[in-house]
Amino acid sequence: MGHAEAPTLAVEVIYCPGPDEVDAVQLRLPPGATVHDAVQLSGVLTRHPAIDLAKRRLGIWGKLIGLETLLRDQDRVEIYRPL
Repeated sequence: MGHAEAPTLAVEVIYCPGPDEVDAVQLRLPPGATVHDAVQLSGVLTRHPAIDLAKRRLGIWGKLIGLETLLRDQDRVEIYRPL
């Protein structure tokens, strides 16, 4: 038997700064990674410094979640802007 790669989670982080703009980043993260880990590693906070995670709502596939939520394979983390 060959050795298998360590399992990773395929995760996407999405932020829409405006109605026609999408910042989407695909990540591979280790099991046990949280929403906070994904947001930090995506670089979205560097590209959009106005995002305040203490005030923004976050979701996975439209369901509101917290920063410490554990990720699952194929999750899409959404950072919501004020409407």
